[in-house]
Amino acid sequence: MPPRIRSSKFASLPRPSPSQPQCARPQTITHNVPSSRHFSQTPCQQVTLRRRKFYEWLNGPGKQLKEPLPASTNYLGAYDKYGNLVRAGPGYQRGAAKPQEAGETKLTETTNEAAASTEETKTPEGQESLEALEDAARQEQAEKKDDAQDDSVLPPETQEDLRPFPLNQYFRSQPVLSEDLREAIFQRVKRDGATVSLASVEFGVSNERVGAVVRLKQMEKEWIAQGKTLAMPYSKALLEMLPTTPYIDTSEPANRGKRPIVHEPINDLIVHPATRQQLWVPVAESRHFTREDAGKAFDNSLLPADERIPHPELVKAERELASGLSFEERRKLAEERFAVETAQKKSEEEAKQAEIRAQKVVPQRRWDFVFKDISVESAGRNGRDARGVGWRYGLPHQDRKKGQVKIPTKVEA
Repeated sequence: MPPRIRSSKFASLPRPSPSQPQCARPQTITHNVPSSRHFSQTPCQQVTLRRRKFYEWLNGPGKQLKEPLPASTNYLGAYDKYGNLVRAGPGYQRGAAKPQEAGETKLTETTNEAAASTEETKTPEGQESLEALEDAARQEQAEKKDDAQDDSVLPPETQEDLRPFPLNQYFRSQPVLSEDLREAIFQRVKRDGATVSLASVEFGVSNERVGAVVRLKQMEKEWIAQGKTLAMPYSKALLEMLPTTPYIDTSEPANRGKRPIVHEPINDLIVHPATRQQLWVPVAESRHFTREDAGKAFDNSLLPADERIPHPELVKAERELASGLSFEERRKLAEERFAVETAQKKSEEEAKQAEIRAQKVVPQRRWDFVFKDISVESAGRNGRDARGVGWRYGLPHQDRKKGQVKIPTKVEA
């Protein structure tokens, strides 16, 4: 075995002499440890540039975003790179009060004139006055014209101001329902007893959203009655940051002649899966092809578009108005349709409740057994009636038998 090579970095170990005792304390060994690496103390130019730009943004546009504008969104797309509001005029100063004396005087005079004209020409109950609507529209146009000429007044938001993400040019923030509008919808349905479709037409909100508002408001009031704490500051902060649809109370004198702001389209037609295919239907030239025929071409049970929309009564009302009927006649027809619809819904609800009462439920550990009285005569003379018990089991269909015609013998017109 070759001898071990000693390193020059380590000092030779002292060997104890024979005269020294074996318990002597050994000497300390010193190592020549190489010096540590010296890192550069030069600052990174790129990090310094980013930090400087960040503080420039905080002192520029970021300073404007720290305190949001009242009754307005605070999105990045509404400001330029210098922190200036794009839609504001040259004479606009943030925090300046708008003079309201002239506007209030003008509003009072216009309201008095509209009230006088309404008293002179009495309109039927439930019908809007045409002159009041024209006065309100004329007043609104005059206010918009005055605001456009005055640079110190902040103009309303545009589509460019509703871009929360500057790099996404196609996204626009959609408005949400204000708290006053939600409360008005809830009171109209719960207190006044209006139907969901009627509230949808009055407030310009879809049926699904009206139902959701009523359910959530009911839950909110139940939580308040139970003493639970609600996150009202969070909700208020969100409503201040998002565009909202305000509630216009037409019963107030200041809003005479105005109509509620439409929140969303309420009569959009939902695409039916059966209509996604392309069909070529031969039709005789002398035949009048209607929407009902088009629905049957796709599916025999598909209703026409006039009946599949959420509010088919609006189409009927427009047709009656175009036909030249008076207001009293149109009102009478609408009341008759409403009475028929109410009676039909009531009969369906009674039939459903009667079916539930006819069943006997026996609760068990894992399942509930439901028993229902039947009659042997319900199966019919041939035993194939749908009201019979077990009509789907053990009896083949007629098309599986011999001698049955399995090809169509006629064409539906």
